[in-house]
Amino acid sequence: MSTASSTPSEHVKAPTPVVTVFLLRQTPAGDEMLLVRRSGRVRTYQGVWAGVSGYLETGVTPIDQAYTELREETGLDANAVRFVQAGAPVPVEDAAQQLSWVVYPFLFTLEGGQEVRIDWEAEEMRWVSPADLASYTTVPMLREALAQVYPQPTPAAEQPGQTDTDTHDSPHT
Repeated sequence: MSTASSTPSEHVKAPTPVVTVFLLRQTPAGDEMLLVRRSGRVRTYQGVWAGVSGYLETGVTPIDQAYTELREETGLDANAVRFVQAGAPVPVEDAAQQLSWVVYPFLFTLEGGQEVRIDWEAEEMRWVSPADLASYTTVPMLREALAQVYPQPTPAAEQPGQTDTDTHDSPHT
């Protein structure tokens, strides 16, 4: 009699395609990105921060799914946002939860001061500086997905010609 053995890869399902929408608004202080904290009613990653996201439905293009998720989860229709860019798909492996994803990232901007209304999939929303994303507990690889569609700001201390004393007025020091 033999015993069944398995490797970790046998337990990880085929990647599930999802879209993630990064919604930006311009303010006098700079760009702000909408983050939503996932509710306890969603299947995965409850209580962590994410962009507006959802499963890519069979037969639907990623961009069409992105518009659907925006409408369902924020109440914004195509006239309230402007498509900016689609990024390369980002593979995500979560061995701890035995999940595998392919994330299709998109960048949109909010037009004309429209109001966002979250639905049941989120329990909270915040407008945050993209540079502050690292201070949030997020779904896996959210920063990498964002990097596909939004240029990452360089911390002031790393910019050429600046010294540590040049950044003392930063709200992050």
